[in-house]
Amino acid sequence: MSQDGENFRDSIGTINDEGKRAWVFPKKPSGNFYQYRKYVSYFLLAILFASPFIKINGNQFLMFNVLERRFNIFGFPFWPQDFHLVVVSMIIGVIFIALFTVAWGRIFCGWMCPQTIFMEMVFRRIEYWIDGDRGAQMKLDRQPWNAEKIRKRVTKWIIFFLISFLIANVFLAYLIGSDRLLAYIADGPLVHVSTMVSLLIFTAVFYFVFAWFREQVCIIACPYGRMQGVLLDDKSVVVAYDHKRGEAENGRKKFRKNEDRDALGFGDCIDCFQCVNVCPTGIDIRNGTQLECVNCTACIDECDTIMEKIDKPKGLIRYASEANIEKKEKFKFTPRLKGYTAVLTVLVGILVGMLFLRNDVEANILRLPGQLYEHKEGNIISNVYTYKLVNKTVEDVDNVSFKLLSHKGTVKLVSGDSFMVPAQDLAEGTLFIEINQAAIKSDKEKIKVGVYSGGELIETTKTAFLGPRSYN
Repeated sequence: MSQDGENFRDSIGTINDEGKRAWVFPKKPSGNFYQYRKYVSYFLLAILFASPFIKINGNQFLMFNVLERRFNIFGFPFWPQDFHLVVVSMIIGVIFIALFTVAWGRIFCGWMCPQTIFMEMVFRRIEYWIDGDRGAQMKLDRQPWNAEKIRKRVTKWIIFFLISFLIANVFLAYLIGSDRLLAYIADGPLVHVSTMVSLLIFTAVFYFVFAWFREQVCIIACPYGRMQGVLLDDKSVVVAYDHKRGEAENGRKKFRKNEDRDALGFGDCIDCFQCVNVCPTGIDIRNGTQLECVNCTACIDECDTIMEKIDKPKGLIRYASEANIEKKEKFKFTPRLKGYTAVLTVLVGILVGMLFLRNDVEANILRLPGQLYEHKEGNIISNVYTYKLVNKTVEDVDNVSFKLLSHKGTVKLVSGDSFMVPAQDLAEGTLFIEINQAAIKSDKEKIKVGVYSGGELIETTKTAFLGPRSYN
């Protein structure tokens, strides 16, 4: 398990001896795992592109409108008042990824990460179609800028830009909502210049990532690669090279027909470097688990193909743990995994409970700052308040009024007897609460107010009511 005396540990696989970037020209992968990855990738791409346009009870399936602080997750609308639910959801996501990393390494990166899916299943496949496979790409890179190279490069860049522009539009649909995006498109770019500028900036970022930065996102920018060093142990199932079988007693050796490798003490690895050539991050998996490895399984498919050709068993590179390779231990649900699972189960239960207990209308009634109580005729104490009602549903809430639930008294709206809260919007205003002084037991009384739509109680809230200090 060495490469120039373990020099591979001194730098990442995409840096050459001069410290410059070594461009990766991976061989086009093929095999069973690659086919499965294509099915998973295209399914996830369909979800990614469709989610902003799917509506559940009138709510966009997924929306992250940071500017207006409105979020939809799986059709559930979240407002700033629901931020605690978003935090719990994010923690669940982190624990979920940590659980899978402990158990199966960077399987998320290789199978579900949008960066990998777009890079390997969209942009890279277009590159294979235009530039050819590994050898043709390397030849094209070395040749001078003649008519063929210009034609292929310009064609590829235009297609990459158009796809990046499409991704940017979908990304914008997640941010501002699909309905607003479609309205902007119908209006034309000149009507919404600022939005068009933002869209072009997003396009430039996506183009830069997929046309030039590429695997560097996984190696340099993404923190998840560093996380795996903390989360993985010898029982984690990762894409691994079986060095026991591949090296045997005398190491690996080039293949020679009719040679008895077992008798000579050589391993099954024939040092063909096909696992290196097919790797999208340019590493040698035979050096063990490395932060650059995204568990994409391309090396597994390539090695299995070579093993078939030389009549050796498949699985020299496979999903396995270090404990499985060294000691033939099978996968076990370790106490560490049980701990993560228990935490995840509790958090999911808490989130589900909070979602079911959440009201469709949320009310806040606060005393007007700097205002004292008013002593009115008939021994009535009056306080002035501001109210804010958030309607989280897709239907208007009509005929909204307030009633005191904890004390005998009246609630008077400044703007009439009732009002309406628009769908997915809020209503604000001012009201007065009047209570007989005899019913007030302290100078800062806690009162409970009910919010009614027609005659139906839809929400309750508490606030403070100031009155004269009692000397009893």
